Amino acid sequence: MSGWQISGIILASAIAVVLLALSYLLAAKLGAVIAEAQASLRRVTDEVIPTLQGVTVSVDHVNDQLVRVDAITGNVEKVTTNVSGLTSVFAATLGGPAIKAAAFTYGVRKALGARKAEADEKRVKAQAKAEARAARAARKKG
Repeated sequence: MSGWQISGIILASAIAVVLLALSYLLAAKLGAVIAEAQASLRRVTDEVIPTLQGVTVSVDHVNDQLVRVDAITGNVEKVTTNVSGLTSVFAATLGGPAIKAAAFTYGVRKALGARKAEADEKRVKAQAKAEARAARAARKKG
């Protein structure tokens, strides 16, 4: 074995030792990164699970309220149908006579109002004539 071969073996051994040291450091760093990732994942999981449970409870509550709103909507629809039917029955049975009675009442009020206006007008004219006669009589005397 020559000197070059021995120096080559020493150099190869030194490179192998350096590579082993670097791989150990890299493995140690990689292990720390993996441990930190696991810890972060645990923290996120611990925060997300209660939030998801709260969302589930909220969705269940909303579903219950929607069932109630659906029942209310059905009842309102029934009431609307009943009121519509009642209106139709009222219009068919009492609508004609009620309209006739209202028209008759309006006509009577109008006639009485015209009569009163006519009486007021006659009274005002009579009073004006009386005042005019009194004024003429006062002029003749005076």
